[in-house]
Amino acid sequence: MPVPSPGLILRRLSGLQDYQATWDAMRAFTAARDAATPDEIWLLEHPPVFTLGQAGRPEHVLDPGTIPVIRTDRGGQVTYHGPGQLIAYVLFDLHRGGIGVKRLVHLLEQAVIDLLAVRGIVAAARADAPGVYVDGVKIAALGLRVRQGCSYHGLALNVDLDLEPFGRINPCGYPGLAVTRVADLRLPADLGALAAELGCGLRSALAAAGASRA
Repeated sequence: MPVPSPGLILRRLSGLQDYQATWDAMRAFTAARDAATPDEIWLLEHPPVFTLGQAGRPEHVLDPGTIPVIRTDRGGQVTYHGPGQLIAYVLFDLHRGGIGVKRLVHLLEQAVIDLLAVRGIVAAARADAPGVYVDGVKIAALGLRVRQGCSYHGLALNVDLDLEPFGRINPCGYPGLAVTRVADLRLPADLGALAAELGCGLRSALAAAGASRA
């Protein structure tokens, strides 16, 4: 049976956060946490970087140019992060919350779908490829790592970033996969407002999921 959660903390990190340093911080947080450690959601942006998942295939990185490529320990293949993309890293104790990885993935996808719906954008998840799509075009990517029952990494929502670097990779391992951004579908695309709303939506969804299993 799930145990009571000590709460969930939202952290909005200002400026562009170095990917390697952020990844190191997530791993350190996860390694040091115990049953009393509050869950956290980190909301931030990264400078330009390609990240290749733990089992990612290097051939999906076609032409990185001067953008660094970092092999990381999340699931999934290759994706791009850059300014104007909203990142939500979810550091969540699944065991304490009483939910599994598939349920967590669903909650993250649904939080993005609900966020976009408020702005009149109809989005959906796909059973065969994690993430969120608008008319089959990807607007949000998702990749997680679970260690000792606790998740880190999370999701990336394209808000108003330069989409050109996605043409230098096979996004998420799918050659020719089209990507889009909020700014091309609905204006204004205020990343700050979206970050606040997404953080609150994720916190409510995770709290509700845990309460429903109690």
